[in-house]
Amino acid sequence: MKEIVVISGKGGTGKTSVTASLAVLAGNSAVIADCDVDAADMHLLMKPTIEKSENFFSGVIAKIDEDKCTNCGMCADVCRFNAIPVINNQHTISSLNCEGCGYCEKVCPVEAISMPEQNVGDWYISKTKIENTLVHAKLGIGAENSGKLVAKVKNEAKRLAEENNKDYIIVDGSPGIGCPVVSSLSGANFVVLVTEPSLSGLHDLKRVYELVKKFNLKAGCIINKYDINKDVTKDIIQFLNDESVEHIANLPYNENFTKAMTFGKTIVEYDQGELKDLIVSCWEDIKILANAN
Repeated sequence: MKEIVVISGKGGTGKTSVTASLAVLAGNSAVIADCDVDAADMHLLMKPTIEKSENFFSGVIAKIDEDKCTNCGMCADVCRFNAIPVINNQHTISSLNCEGCGYCEKVCPVEAISMPEQNVGDWYISKTKIENTLVHAKLGIGAENSGKLVAKVKNEAKRLAEENNKDYIIVDGSPGIGCPVVSSLSGANFVVLVTEPSLSGLHDLKRVYELVKKFNLKAGCIINKYDINKDVTKDIIQFLNDESVEHIANLPYNENFTKAMTFGKTIVEYDQGELKDLIVSCWEDIKILANAN
């Protein structure tokens, strides 16, 4: 079983559209993991039917029992995050400010403060419209610990792939270089970088590849909309050559990408021309590259 992670240095490169197309082409040979938990949208293209749903608990926030609290103010005195304001003559917790350090609980003389674990989102196991399994999640608004939720999604996808003897796990990672991306890359066999020929696209491609190198992972790159700025495309290709990153494909700008999304379809379902052929070729190359590691 090989784990293929698709990431991008920035949003808007077409990463999820490409990943969903690969998921369709992989069919029942793969388990799909949507690890972009901060802004999950794989479900918009894969039309999943949820079979299992669970809350995800991670991190703690202080809670004051008002019946026990004597309003002595010791908790507020030690809170360096200003998370314990007085409202209507009662010390309360500001959930947005609380960092969950637990210092207030330690100093409370009447044990009126507890540190309950927080429900920060939900995760799901679903069947997609093409009958492969999708593990996905939704982080709560303003919630933290997205890296831990990504790890949960990936671990469940890996468990299901092993139990059902699947050949691949295809992971749609988050854009950028933050904790969710680090968590997405852990355990990968091959990384697909999706970029676009803009100055920010090239800059962020370089940043995210530095992260990939720290994991000592093999990578390939798909340049989406390569023909909108061929000068920057040349710069990207030069960077890939310098770093020994496999140049998988150049995908041309094509309005069918957008049209497919409006119909809730992947490009390989909607387009029957050059674009579909290119992505089919991408998937064949990615399988070879992933299995070579």
